[in-house]
Amino acid sequence: MVLLNFKNRIRQKGCLIILMVSLVQVLNLSAQSTGEKGVRFVKDQKKEKIDIYINGSFFTSYRYSTKYEKPFLFPVTAPNGSVITRGYPVEPRKGERVDHPHHIGIWFNYGNVNGLDFWNNSSSIPSDKKDSYGHITHQAIIRAEGGSFGILEVEMNWDDNKGNLILKEHTKYIFSGDSASRTIDHISTLTAVNGPVEFGDSKEGMFAIRVDRAFEMPSNEALVFTDDKGNPTTVPANDNTGVTGNYSSSNGRSGDAVWGTRNKWVILTGIKDNVPVSFAIIDNPANKGFPAYAHARGYGLFAVNNLGCNSYDPAQPKSDLIIEKGKSITLMHRFFIRSGLAIKTDEAEAQFRNFSGKY
Repeated sequence: MVLLNFKNRIRQKGCLIILMVSLVQVLNLSAQSTGEKGVRFVKDQKKEKIDIYINGSFFTSYRYSTKYEKPFLFPVTAPNGSVITRGYPVEPRKGERVDHPHHIGIWFNYGNVNGLDFWNNSSSIPSDKKDSYGHITHQAIIRAEGGSFGILEVEMNWDDNKGNLILKEHTKYIFSGDSASRTIDHISTLTAVNGPVEFGDSKEGMFAIRVDRAFEMPSNEALVFTDDKGNPTTVPANDNTGVTGNYSSSNGRSGDAVWGTRNKWVILTGIKDNVPVSFAIIDNPANKGFPAYAHARGYGLFAVNNLGCNSYDPAQPKSDLIIEKGKSITLMHRFFIRSGLAIKTDEAEAQFRNFSGKY
């Protein structure tokens, strides 16, 4: 009996030792993860996404399910871990707006391509209306290469509702970051494949993010917005608790006055999880239509548009870009996020200079 009790104590002590060793291994792995540097990609073909990690922390995912009308980045997190994108319609969250279901994460498209609306297409469009809209479908992952910075290179098709190919899109997402900031350089080349492609004047474009409720501008009135076809969408008034956003731009405007103005960069600043977070969209002088018009709405749409013109300023002539068959246009934009401190004018200017000379 004494021998049996002794053996049981030895077994228990052995199990305890194994448990302690396992715990130490887990803690070591956690420490290694925390100390991870650079960019890492994790592919998940089943869920049709690629997760992007920066310095060991989740940053965003490239999502390419055909359930949606375009690929996009979602969710997007600030360096402090705060989610800066609206959840709806992918992962709805309590208290957020549920307007404009085509506003998803960070995306890139346009409202008038050969007369088709790629911008406003979503699951809410009735099937008998779909012929007026275009679809962007993921075709291939060309490269997903991590390191001190990461390059995700993908190809997409811009099709009409019958599956006819209009444009080939070749896009590079270049990810980087440090302890307080994250950067996405988005470089997209659009090639006319089966004939000339016309980009008509439209306010619906081009490089965009739909932000979390915290980064909307406070408002006590319901607003109605119409798309280029005159379809209205009502954005209802909401409780402004925790709503802290405000825009500022390179031309010195702020708030609602930023919309429809041309800028090298636009900043949106707010407070989420008691931490100041701000992010900027930066245009590139090599882009056609530079400086881009700001399609920046107080209800949470933050976009810049290089190809719209008259839609923002009726005093200007209508823009009309035609890409001949076999020819291409390349557009470049930078998305820069900082947490802990707001992005100031001098930092935005430094980012603009760096981006202008980089590619």
